[in-house]
This record gives sequence, structure tokens and C-alpha cells, in this order.
Amino acid sequence: MTTFVEEQKMFVLGTMHFGTRLDERTSFELLDRFVDAGGTRIDTANCYAFWSDPSGHGGTSEALIGRWLKQRPGMRDRIQLSTKVGAEPGETGQWPANREGLSATAIKAAVEGSLGRLGVDRVEMYWTHMDDRSVSLTEVSRALNELVSAGVVGRLGASNQPAWRVEAARQVAAANNWAAYGAVQLSYSYLRPRPEALVPGNVHEHGWATYESLDHVHTEGLELWAYSPLLVGGYTRPERLPEAYEHPGTTARLAALDELASELDATRHQTVLAWLLADAAVRPIVGVSTAAQLDEAAAAVRMTLTADQFSRLTTPA
Repeated sequence: MTTFVEEQKMFVLGTMHFGTRLDERTSFELLDRFVDAGGTRIDTANCYAFWSDPSGHGGTSEALIGRWLKQRPGMRDRIQLSTKVGAEPGETGQWPANREGLSATAIKAAVEGSLGRLGVDRVEMYWTHMDDRSVSLTEVSRALNELVSAGVVGRLGASNQPAWRVEAARQVAAANNWAAYGAVQLSYSYLRPRPEALVPGNVHEHGWATYESLDHVHTEGLELWAYSPLLVGGYTRPERLPEAYEHPGTTARLAALDELASELDATRHQTVLAWLLADAAVRPIVGVSTAAQLDEAAAAVRMTLTADQFSRLTTPA
């Protein structure tokens, strides 16, 4: 079993499909293996995974983690839980128009539901999953601060939101001496999509990490929790890469990636994760479905890139 050796280089275990695409036995085995390897951070959401659940609602992933914790005495003290509010479907209408949103009432109900399913009285990280411009940032920030003040939430983060909205919310919190967002969660990997391929109006149009978001993270001292860091297997199965990645930059980056992977005697996935983890602000969220995938990711944590190797990947010739 691979052992994690550096806390600052830890990746986060993504559990989006636990309990739906992945059955309970497999999910429990992966959770056990992750913790046995030294993993601590587990990421879920109250809406996971409504699109795969016959009920049309989320909560399945949280409930599974809750059952896992109940069957593992002492496990709660070894892990940090991360969950989200804002994207769970309502009872009527089509998603995303019918999503729960971020009103104070919705946030209060959502956190109570999440804590109940997880079987805990606190989560270490709580995210607003999607922006909700029908609600003022003051209302959202006040509601989140109340959760932190009550001790049911540790830290706050914003997922799938543009940098300017995150910073505006942080300013509201600062002006009122409230707890503020300290992290953003966005899709981020070594390969980059064409900016013009990100069509406005798509529900995930603000879910991509841009150079502006990266500048925001580093300038303000935030964390970037990077989801889909391995592009759903696209590094080893090119047919899975969206059309947005079909441009000359991808060709140059893959050539640099393969050269360094060969030099390190590592896989593409491991080299990508090592590159991401070389940035102290980045926390890759790795979703796995097999023990082999988990072990491959764990091995990347032990890799350390030199400044030259990092530079060769970041700015390939």
C-alpha cells in the first residue's frame, strides 16, 4: 500500500458517484483504502448524484459516507468532510432552473439535511455549489457566517463561480466581520480548453479555472480545489477529451507531458497530479472507481518535480 508522506501535497477523494454508479461495497473499499493510505479529505455534495439516482434527487453519496462512518468507530476523527449546497433539484420544474439556490432558508435546510445524512454534527468545509444571483451576497454571506459561528461548518468555499463574484462576497464578509470564502472549486487540469469553446449560458460556464481565477487564488491566498484533474480519463483515452481541447496547445503540452513522464518512469496521470500538487494552493479532487486507480494517484503524491521539470511542463516549447 502506498503511503502519503506530505500533508501539504494531499489530494482530495471525490465521491460523486459513490452509491449510484459505484455500489456500496466498492465505495466502502475505496474509502477504506484512501484512509489507510493516509488520505484525510473527502469531498461530496448534497446533490450527488441526482442525475444517476432513480429518485431524481441527490443525497446518496452523503448517506453512503454516513453509513461508512457509522460502521468505522473512530474514523470521524481521521477525516475532514467537504460538502456543498445550492444545486440540489427542487420538487418541480427542470434543473438547473429548479435548483434549491442559496437563500438563507435553503442554506439552513441543506446543511441540516447534509449533517443528518452524514451522521455528523459538523463538516470541515462547506461550499456554495453554484452562484445564485436571485439572492443578495449579503444574505448568502450572513447565512454562511451563522453556520461557522454555530460550529457546524469549519471553512467556506465557492464552487463554479467567477472570480469577481467570489471576491465581491469576500468583501461583503470582510465589511461585516463575517467568515469569508477561503477556497474556490473549479475544473482545472494540465491541459487547457480553448476559451472561445466555453459557451455562455452553459450551467458550467463559470466552472473552468481561467488564468484570471488562478491569479485571484494566488494573489488572495486562496485554495483551489481542482475537480476533474484527470479529465475523466482523457489523458489515456483521447476519445473522452471534449472538443474544447482540440487545439495546438494540447499537442505541445501532451508532448512535454510524455517526455517528462518517461523521464520520471511515471504514467501521464501521475505526472499531471505531480504537476498540480507542485502548486501549494492546489488541491486536486480525484475521483476513482477501482483500487488500481487510487493506488496510481497515491503514488503521484510521493513524486517531487524540480523547478526545471515544473517549468518545462508549465511552458512547453
